[in-house]
Amino acid sequence: MASESRKLKILIMDDEEIVGDIAKQMLVYLGYDVALVKDGKEALSLYKSRLSGGDPFHAVIMDLTIPGGMGGKETVGEILAIDPDAKVVVSSGYSNDPIMVQCKEYGFSAAIAKPFDLQSLKKIIESLR
Repeated sequence: MASESRKLKILIMDDEEIVGDIAKQMLVYLGYDVALVKDGKEALSLYKSRLSGGDPFHAVIMDLTIPGGMGGKETVGEILAIDPDAKVVVSSGYSNDPIMVQCKEYGFSAAIAKPFDLQSLKKIIESLR
């Protein structure tokens, strides 16, 4: 049971329920503890709550754009303002978007193109350690 408490925690933000659910299932399969939210407002609230409660996320994977809501582009700065060491990965189906290409210039630690697979997720999370 001691190893259970040491599982790395990942926060996924995606407005497409099926995409979020599949990403969550893949990360749980890889042994991570995963939380799923729909937009930046929820992500920021949960991130702050876990950080102040001493149970922070190891990484956040967030969709670049959320129609009608706060997407990764808007949320990354707010997360970095409360946790400058946060590891935030941007995800998008638009791999040629300037933010995906130059993600570090926008505050992200890495980028992952959708649709992602098990190996891609594993590689990205391991690169953040």
